[in-house]
Amino acid sequence: MIQSLPLLDKTVLVPRGENQAKSFSQLVERYGGIPIEIPLLSFRPIEKNQCLNDALLALNTYDWIIFTSNVTVETFFSFLKKEGIGEAFPKIAVIGKKTGEVLTEMGLTPQFVPSAYVAEAFVEEFIPLIDKDARVLVPKGNLAREYIARSLTEAGAHVDEVVIYETYMPAESRVKLAGMLADQQLDILTFTSPSTVDHLMAVVKEYGLNEQLRNCIIGCIGPITEKKLRAYGLTVHASPEEYTVKEMINSTIAYLDREE
Repeated sequence: MIQSLPLLDKTVLVPRGENQAKSFSQLVERYGGIPIEIPLLSFRPIEKNQCLNDALLALNTYDWIIFTSNVTVETFFSFLKKEGIGEAFPKIAVIGKKTGEVLTEMGLTPQFVPSAYVAEAFVEEFIPLIDKDARVLVPKGNLAREYIARSLTEAGAHVDEVVIYETYMPAESRVKLAGMLADQQLDILTFTSPSTVDHLMAVVKEYGLNEQLRNCIIGCIGPITEKKLRAYGLTVHASPEEYTVKEMINSTIAYLDREE
């Protein structure tokens, strides 16, 4: 039974909000773990966004639109009326399998998905596919990297970045996280972006909880998130080659197996 439930009775931090946490938590439960949902990130659309309004009015002039996350997709289309999705909609490029799935559920098909779900791989594989003077729209969050837009611009594309949502950590998450870390109630910490690391570490610093992290197993998705963790002096126990939640959990289980 232990062999088939490698996370048996281990508490696992799920750093996502209610709408995004379900599949993550179900995966933890499948292996016997106890998911603890504490959203380290929450998102709110930027209202009265003139830059976005201008981009929507000129949507048919873009050759490509790039979505880097399902949050970006959902936020963008919350501003765009359904009847605005027509033949004039730009070709779509995405980073990540989940982002593509969200679009497919909306009846849209991405024309480009990179082989690895990071900006560097995206740029390397995407640039050969676009014309030098291509017009590209990149809706994004306020904390998103500028790597894609900068790289495409250097390659000759005309890129418009539009910040459509802002990222923050809910106040209730800070209190719950501090309490659980202080009482050492979290066995495994998982991180899905550099921002989740920054937000957790802000709580750790505020409450003086560095010692409590020493007994936690740490897993993450992607080299940028791993780099951020190491910059804080933390040990990363699990960082899979495929940047998905499923593989992060598998990588964590593999680490636990090696430690037995």
